[in-house]
Amino acid sequence: MKLHVTLTSPYARMTRAAIIEHDLQDQVEVLIAKTRQSDSPYYEIAPSGRVPFLELDDSRSLEESDIICAYFDNIGKGPPLMRAMDLNNWEYGRLHALARTYIDGIGVWGREVRRPEGEQSPGIVAHERARNVRLANVWEREIGHPLMQGELNLAQLTLYCAFDSLIMYTGVEATPEHPNLQAWRARLSERPSLMATLPPART
Repeated sequence: MKLHVTLTSPYARMTRAAIIEHDLQDQVEVLIAKTRQSDSPYYEIAPSGRVPFLELDDSRSLEESDIICAYFDNIGKGPPLMRAMDLNNWEYGRLHALARTYIDGIGVWGREVRRPEGEQSPGIVAHERARNVRLANVWEREIGHPLMQGELNLAQLTLYCAFDSLIMYTGVEATPEHPNLQAWRARLSERPSLMATLPPART
């Protein structure tokens, strides 16, 4: 299998970490994709141009980080990252969606501030900055939930990658005024999968 990623994408980072968590390094080749280039040969492989993108050995492919992580859950070692949901308990789904909302907003903010200065929208930057503050306050309360404190799952992985991407894209640190989030991040930062997939310095 071949996993196409960029080193700056938090969504790709989740899948790279999942490879390590599930001990799949010998089964999955990680390749750096050239994106946002009109003539990139990567578009012949992944027409959408998005990452992560997983080429399976049977010529099929998977796109989107949650789906790829769920696939790795099924072929790898150790407990699954994606938790089951049923009509009686939607807590994991609620937290996972909240983490996705947070990371998606950071992605919008990051894309905006990477534009040339004259092309940036102050309104979008202000909107995403304010949303980030609101959601960080929510997570300061939610981080004590057993699903966020127990065995690693995809909601935790998504939130952790969001915080690191926020720093990389904007230079903003989300947790200085949030001691519960600080403690949680410090604990997760010691996981080998997250240490091995650190994003580059601020871009």
